[in-house]
Amino acid sequence: MAWGTILALHAACSNFAGLVAVRTLLGIFESVCQPAFLYMSAMWYKRDEQAETITYWYMMNGGQQIVGGLLAYCFSLIHDAAILAWQALFITYGCLSVLFGLFVLWWLPDSPMRAKCFSEEDKKLMVERVRSNQTGLQNKKFRGYQVWDAFTDVQTWCYCLIQICTTLPTSGLGGFYGIVVAGLGFTVLQTQLLAMVLGAFIIAILLSSTWLVKKTQQNCLIMGLYCIPSIIGTVVLMTVVNTNTGTKAGLLISYYIALSFWAAQTLGMSMLTRNVGGQTKKSIVTAMNFISWAVGNAVGPQVFLEWDSPRYFIAFATHMGCYAVLILVIITLRWHLRRQNRLKDQATGGQIDEAYVHAFEDLTDRENKNFRYIF
Repeated sequence: MAWGTILALHAACSNFAGLVAVRTLLGIFESVCQPAFLYMSAMWYKRDEQAETITYWYMMNGGQQIVGGLLAYCFSLIHDAAILAWQALFITYGCLSVLFGLFVLWWLPDSPMRAKCFSEEDKKLMVERVRSNQTGLQNKKFRGYQVWDAFTDVQTWCYCLIQICTTLPTSGLGGFYGIVVAGLGFTVLQTQLLAMVLGAFIIAILLSSTWLVKKTQQNCLIMGLYCIPSIIGTVVLMTVVNTNTGTKAGLLISYYIALSFWAAQTLGMSMLTRNVGGQTKKSIVTAMNFISWAVGNAVGPQVFLEWDSPRYFIAFATHMGCYAVLILVIITLRWHLRRQNRLKDQATGGQIDEAYVHAFEDLTDRENKNFRYIF
């Protein structure tokens, strides 16, 4: 609700200082959203359901591209009104967000234990349903040793690097979408409408990747696989010159497929919720993950230099470096998690307690000898 209010207040800005102030507040209020979504996904759903669940809410980024592209086109047709088209757009988005916030406060419980719509027996069943996750449920006791566990765990830094290597290209390609696509020869109105196609493509990428993960049970391999189209699309954008309608269409398609790496970002977040145990440790790892997410988003637009337009070779070369590092990190993460599972099997003789008696003891994933990683 606070975020929606600040969004609507953008319409009142008349100078750069005002925009900086509201954008800063917008980031502060937005920072709680995705970490909260991750926590709730882990509390309500089993490990084998979390990749799908996180994909469903994350693909709303594509949904907003579709709705946003259509609304931006409609509002751009406003002329000679009391307020400008962009002001009307911010006010509309902000008011809708506040109304939806009120609905969430009324309807959405923050944990299975506090869901008033279920009986006490049903609440117990819902808690037992996620026992096999072994990542805890809701524990408010701070355990200092878990902070050290988080900072010394290889997978923590892998998740951070995955976020940096995906959000850096995302923020640039997203923030400069209009400029890049307009640079291919499309009008402003056409660019706004083409954002709808981009949104549909993002949804298709995220749904197809989570479907493949469900079928193959290979998270890291699928993440790496979806980096390949991004490399191909970026190479085309760097090498093909826009000379006619055919090349313009080809470059636009290449721009779309360059965003295929979004699958790695989403699956990386779902691996965090499934592979990190202990509430204090999970809090630290989640915070580090989204600090990295913010760093990538902050750096991304800076590589699009005005004097490098309209081809932006430096920006796309930087993106190529991100994809290369991303693939190396995914390989490292898979090797590390596989090795940890093998060491645990050796320590326990391959025996797993299927009763999961330690599931709710707030143990970290490394403490719990019964815990096995998903990769």
